Amino acid sequence: MVGLDVPRDQEPNYRAAAELLNKRYQYYLKLRPNASAEQLWMYTALEVAVALQSDVREKSLVPVEKEMEKLNELLKKELS
Repeated sequence: MVGLDVPRDQEPNYRAAAELLNKRYQYYLKLRPNASAEQLWMYTALEVAVALQSDVREKSLVPVEKEMEKLNELLKKELS
């Protein structure tokens, strides 16, 4: 097995990611015991990718939400 060259400061992140992937793989293995390893890794990768995309979208909306809150406050002041 070939190992990865991981920057020392990122090692905890890699370990946490590996643990997450292994847990999700085991979950899908229990859910679909007859699935191939490739299918199980596909389910695992898809779940993690969707979670990442959801997180990215939520973070990208934060500045918009803050501006909307400011505008709402201005509207409330003008209307009262």
